[in-house]
Amino acid sequence: MPQSRSAPDVHGVGSLGDLIRLATLRFADREAVVCGEDRFTYRAFAEATGRVVAVFKAAGLRRGDGLAMIAANGPEVLFVMAAAHAMGLRYSALHPMGSLADHAFILEDAEIAALVVDAEAHAQRGRELKHGAGAALRCVFAIGPADFAPDLHRAMADAGPSPLEVEASEADIWSVMYTGGTTGRPKGVVHSHRTAVVGALLQLAEWEWPAECRFLAATPVSHVAAGMLPPTLLRGGAFHMMRAFDPEAFLAAIEREAITATFLVPTMLYRLLDHPRLRDFDLSSLQMVIYGAAPMSPARLQAALDVFGPVFCQLYAQSECPCSITYLRKGDHAPARAHRLASCGQPVAGVNLRLLDPQGRSVAPGDVGEICVRGPTVMQGYWRRPEETAEALREGWLHTGDLARQDEDGFLYIVDRAKDMVISGGFNVYPREVEDALMAHEAVAAAAVIGVPDAVWGEAVRALVVLRSGHEVDADGLRAFVRERKGPVACPKEVEFVSGLPTTSVGKIDKKAIRARFWADASRQVS
Repeated sequence: MPQSRSAPDVHGVGSLGDLIRLATLRFADREAVVCGEDRFTYRAFAEATGRVVAVFKAAGLRRGDGLAMIAANGPEVLFVMAAAHAMGLRYSALHPMGSLADHAFILEDAEIAALVVDAEAHAQRGRELKHGAGAALRCVFAIGPADFAPDLHRAMADAGPSPLEVEASEADIWSVMYTGGTTGRPKGVVHSHRTAVVGALLQLAEWEWPAECRFLAATPVSHVAAGMLPPTLLRGGAFHMMRAFDPEAFLAAIEREAITATFLVPTMLYRLLDHPRLRDFDLSSLQMVIYGAAPMSPARLQAALDVFGPVFCQLYAQSECPCSITYLRKGDHAPARAHRLASCGQPVAGVNLRLLDPQGRSVAPGDVGEICVRGPTVMQGYWRRPEETAEALREGWLHTGDLARQDEDGFLYIVDRAKDMVISGGFNVYPREVEDALMAHEAVAAAAVIGVPDAVWGEAVRALVVLRSGHEVDADGLRAFVRERKGPVACPKEVEFVSGLPTTSVGKIDKKAIRARFWADASRQVS
């Protein structure tokens, strides 16, 4: 759906494409992107991105069209994303471990016109999506040789040199990020280029970046890690990528490339701490380890500080307000204030935050309330979901669904989630979707899905299942059933068969009572 053009705003901040182009001009001969043996200068980054723009335009893509991609980390992923940001295409990332049903839904719901598929990692999914996509899909490209789509590499070579020009404006939709929905289907979180630009500037201002930034991305750049690219480029840094996280390879890359900054979800940090060769590598170059996406165990965080030193900082955000709600600084991880290791930090500049009760009133200091925020990085709304948008943004606040208390110094401590979302290994799992998948099995009469404490994953998905009379199915059978429909991340780690589920006075399944059995000894209801 093409976006209407409007007169330039004299107070406008420009687009994410403008920031990328500015960086490539400023630091043309510096190293910008490194992935394995592939190394690109800023000049080469701009040239490759310009070639992708030329390919997309030749295929008929225009400002306002939707572009989706499913890929492992690689330089081409950055070129495709940068081209989308320069052209003003609406970008939607497909989760690398998502189900076919969810991917197909996103292509249809977001009216995706072009799909880019990593041929090495996702060829089968590419074939399935090409033949089962909605009517809006006009073209498919493969990163690498494939039998289902033209090779983007070859198309870029045929396109020839093309200068990187920017057509996107700050009012254009930058991305539609899909997250879980109350109906069991994902919903698209809409952000404009203004959000992206202001978010990058807030990261530059608030986060404690090293003077020489060599950033290592081991999480998917299609998701959280992509948010680290603009500030890295604007500092003239080098953005290093691993195709997949491997603890030993990660440690070796830090030593070999003198990495100064990285981002980790708690599960990754736990795997590093438990690796037998952790202390065999020289990690002295590290100056900044950002962690987030899931709550961190304070005990494991203290162990990490003992190994890596005072290099840790935490971000708290969500898709509806990315990378920019609170920040816990390096100095706040001090041994003298060990209780702060359970905090997610203080609100960042430019974000107005309050803890509100169910009636929309600010809670008293020290009391628990829902984290609600206002600011320039809050989403525009949910893609074509006006009722859910109105609910999330009611009374002029973004309601995050997270419950927290705030101390006298303004530090926030998340104690529970008002929503049922489970965060396992840094990935969001929405119990309603897993419950719906379980209930689709003919042997299942009722199901409740919760997150339970797990030493490795932070939280593990656990399903409590009531079987229909006269039907049988074992735990492995149900797990395979869910895996096929929702992918491996949403697949329950444990399935427990019960005779019945507790209910509230109005007949709803009582998740609070179910969770209490597993969280009774925990000091907070997240892990």
